[in-house]
Amino acid sequence: MTIFKKELRSGAVSLLVWSAVIGGLMAVCVGLYPSMEGSMGDMSALFADMGEFSAAFGLDKLGFGTIMGFYGTECGNILGLGGAFYAALTAMGLLAGEEGGHTAEFLLTHPVSRTRTALEKLAALAAMILTLNLVCLACGAGGILAIGAEAEWGDLMKYHGALALLQLEVGGVCFGLSSLLRRSSYGLAMGLAAGLYFLGLLVNLDPDMEFLRFVTPYYYADAARVFAGEPLAGSLASGCALGGLGAAFGLWRYAGKDIAA
Repeated sequence: MTIFKKELRSGAVSLLVWSAVIGGLMAVCVGLYPSMEGSMGDMSALFADMGEFSAAFGLDKLGFGTIMGFYGTECGNILGLGGAFYAALTAMGLLAGEEGGHTAEFLLTHPVSRTRTALEKLAALAAMILTLNLVCLACGAGGILAIGAEAEWGDLMKYHGALALLQLEVGGVCFGLSSLLRRSSYGLAMGLAAGLYFLGLLVNLDPDMEFLRFVTPYYYADAARVFAGEPLAGSLASGCALGGLGAAFGLWRYAGKDIAA
């Protein structure tokens, strides 16, 4: 597990910074809720009446005036977007970074197969994504407990589970893309994460785009759907398949790739 530990050490500072920023923003957002609670009812009605804007962000279904609605809208978007960016950027540098940084020739001289190398990198990616989500869950849940709000903890756990799966899916796809590149492309990583987010908005806006629920993970990680208990098995299965296929492709491609020095 040498490579696994090395990747964790290499990514420790980045993980710490992203966790502190995302988790801190979530805690601050939750902390603002009591001061805004009195006007939340009016704000919820206003947001629910804004037509396509409300539909795009699920505000027509999500009660913005409750702690759960507020958490899903504010904290969920922070972790959903921030976590996806982190997963995409981290995954994109795992395989391509070896060639771009001219360290591949050193790594591949060791008595470790390419498949094992890629597997340990993939395991490190999953560990870092899950750690980020645990920290953010602790910040969000801690904030709710600190302000004394009553939350539906079962729904909250399901929502955070969906957000973690979203990030693992994005990480798996970017891991596969990384195996095709000679150097890390962080613009591609951020573009992919942002593109999937906007596809999620498009599904909410246009019923004719419902088929995109099998493409974008923001469909099954939408707070309004999770809290309403909508059936999401199809999109969840599709998300697991896409992330798994991306990771499997990355392993296969890296094992037979002509590595440039």
